[in-house]
Amino acid sequence: MSTSTATTTEALDRPVPVLSFSPVVLSVPGRPVDLQVRVSAPATGTGLPVLLLSHGHGPSNNLSSLNGYAPLANFWAAHGFVVIQPTHLTSRTLSHLVADAPGAPDFWRSRAEDMTHILDRLDTIERTVPQLAGRIDHTKVALAGHSLGGFTAALLLGAGLNDPDTGNVVHLVEPRIKAGVLLAAPGRGGDALNGPMAEQWPIIGALDFSTMTAPALVVAGDKDDSRHFTDMGPDWHADPYTLAPGPKTLLTLFDAEHGLGGIAGYDAAETTDENPERVSALARLTAAYLHTELHPGAPTWRAACEALTSGPDAVGRVEHK
Repeated sequence: MSTSTATTTEALDRPVPVLSFSPVVLSVPGRPVDLQVRVSAPATGTGLPVLLLSHGHGPSNNLSSLNGYAPLANFWAAHGFVVIQPTHLTSRTLSHLVADAPGAPDFWRSRAEDMTHILDRLDTIERTVPQLAGRIDHTKVALAGHSLGGFTAALLLGAGLNDPDTGNVVHLVEPRIKAGVLLAAPGRGGDALNGPMAEQWPIIGALDFSTMTAPALVVAGDKDDSRHFTDMGPDWHADPYTLAPGPKTLLTLFDAEHGLGGIAGYDAAETTDENPERVSALARLTAAYLHTELHPGAPTWRAACEALTSGPDAVGRVEHK
């Protein structure tokens, strides 16, 4: 077992203190404002994998930014990942600055490009964050995204996009990303995209999952009924699994709604299904999945599934293809 594998395996068993540093400010030519990111890393360990986290587009002012998703970011960092969270241009914290900028309001291309810029500047990030230099394994990069962040993750993992402005198919796949987690991501378009928000956000239905070939864990809540986009019901959020080629894994969380128990922030008012136990289980399952994908042969994912998705207290069910 390599040093990197051993270090991360131990971290998944025993959480360590987390160092969180923000903002790291990256100047990006052509971007209307600088790209700001939060970096959360375990206080100890080397050969650490990178986990990019793309926020959604929720109703809070700050959770859809580098300041959100602490229940996941803190767990992942405490268990061996260097978590990097950008503030995308869709963030409400930037709406007064970028409302009229090209690409508004969905900024679909910019959101994906943020992650590529981060990977291009990993050396700078590593030098800027105290006590991080020399501890990252630049060959082990994963990605997670919630809701609109899941849309962004799908693009980076290989999904095509039918650009509604040009009619052209766009591919923004990022080959440095080895695996991803899509959390309550949007599903298919076409006739299925028939809710009242469909006309305002047509981009949501523009993804083609048939080219999303990278390994991914798709997480869907079986009570996540996004009627504002579709009348398909919760199955819509399983589309990134159903319509994409393998290798893919689907985790269906029992009784979970769009907040998946409260992943966007501690005690967030918009969480309709607050359940700290569900959030804890999801954090562990996602960390285990990505650890096994980045360290092929590691038993981490199998062990987590046995502990959390089997028996009478299972938090959900898992299927693979």
